[in-house]
Amino acid sequence: MTLRQALTEATAQLAAQPQLQQTAQRDAELLLLHTLGLPRTALYSAPELPLTPGQLSLYRDALRRRLTLEPIQYITGTQEFYGLALAVTPAVLIPRPETELLVEAVLERLPRDRPVKIADVGTGSGAIALALATHLPLAEVTALDLSPEALTVARRNAHTHRLEPRVRLLHSNLLGAVAGERFDAVVANLPYVPTGDLPELHPQVADYEPHSALFAGPDGLDAYRQLLPQARAALGPGGLLALEFGQGQAAAVRDLLTDWYDILTLKDLQGIVRTCMAWRS
Repeated sequence: MTLRQALTEATAQLAAQPQLQQTAQRDAELLLLHTLGLPRTALYSAPELPLTPGQLSLYRDALRRRLTLEPIQYITGTQEFYGLALAVTPAVLIPRPETELLVEAVLERLPRDRPVKIADVGTGSGAIALALATHLPLAEVTALDLSPEALTVARRNAHTHRLEPRVRLLHSNLLGAVAGERFDAVVANLPYVPTGDLPELHPQVADYEPHSALFAGPDGLDAYRQLLPQARAALGPGGLLALEFGQGQAAAVRDLLTDWYDILTLKDLQGIVRTCMAWRS
């Protein structure tokens, strides 16, 4: 079977699954290129290239996983975030494009010409911490997570991008492991999905991504209620707090920030308010 034939067969199989119709062509291509270790140009420059039986078997195994709605990022083991290729596993939430808004907002408000100390709470794959460290060359970033498995993934990504000297990874419940330390900024993309929303989530989220990184109580804000007093203690005067939250939660988050000032909310590319910035008085 050639590249072209394998791609045609796979696309048809994926398109027959209603929840995969829109991404069938893209998914088939990504999995084929990942399985064979080929650049995308091979699909056009060598479409008649034959697959070995072993290659075809690996490709069909990957397709079977995708047909169960397993996220393609877990199958390929990678996801791009803010220009960084990151390893991802089922131990971590898959980094989303909307979280790049949080990174962008923090980068616009922190100096690049002097040292700053940043805490990234609930780091997961390390996406936010590593993006900030990459673009703030004088920053010292402390990345914290309660999951040892997530920290293993983050540590691998820090090593890949040679950021280990400036990114400290700690096992911690929120900011517990750095109690008594002071930071210039606390950044957090904590679980914010209400527990009652589980039946409404897409199966590839609900069935595969870690629930500990998704859900946080009846209104989704339990983790932030715990974080805010710790963040006030950790930030110096004028310190920056930056949070990501879900659709429809902006007013409730503002209500939690009564002791903070200059509260600013930002919309993502879909016009949904997802990011909040506030400063310690």
